[in-house]
Amino acid sequence: MAAGEFRLRVCYAKAGRARFLSHLEVMRALERSARRAALPYAVTKGFSPRMKAAFGPALPVGTAGEREYFDVWLTQPVPAPEALERLGSATPPDLRVAEARYVHEKGPSLTAAATVARYEVAVGGEGVTAELIEKALVTVVGEGRLEVEHKGKIKVFDLARSLPEEARVRSCGPPVILEVTTRMGQEGSLRPDVLLTEALSRVPCDGAVVSVTRTDILIEEEGVLRRPL
Repeated sequence: MAAGEFRLRVCYAKAGRARFLSHLEVMRALERSARRAALPYAVTKGFSPRMKAAFGPALPVGTAGEREYFDVWLTQPVPAPEALERLGSATPPDLRVAEARYVHEKGPSLTAAATVARYEVAVGGEGVTAELIEKALVTVVGEGRLEVEHKGKIKVFDLARSLPEEARVRSCGPPVILEVTTRMGQEGSLRPDVLLTEALSRVPCDGAVVSVTRTDILIEEEGVLRRPL
């Protein structure tokens, strides 16, 4: 970090039509918001200087997010409440900002620090019940591993590691809403919709994942989970 730069961390939501934006499109939209907010942002060095910003783990297209994060480096320390207000006025409603705070300039990046995610998954369809889904999940998790094919390659997830918390039913619906917690990392991240789709294939029902929302991104330190802000 260059001298005289200040790392502002912003929490935002990805909802409504914005959930169909790619990660790159979200990045560009929020960078435009920072420009419209007239924040004194720092720029990178080199032949193609750009806004100095970093974003948290990407969301799949179609997945909403309640507490997503990005960092932007400023050349002047604008008070966090003022920066939040200015960003709020310049950001589309479906990417609304909710919180802003300065963080340590030497801290790890969001993608390196945030290794756990919580989701709400809605499952609907003929014959779908909370009891049936719970039974199916017990069966899949009990097998200990899950093979997932992606872009012609097979990825094997160790479910004991990939699922740090037991999935649980939050609402019996319809649709049935489940809370699922998964680990993220360089070795790959288990998508909750993939887990639920596999579970549904094991039971006699015509069920399908209706929607997925990432409700939290968490940092794990010595077995304790905390939010980036």
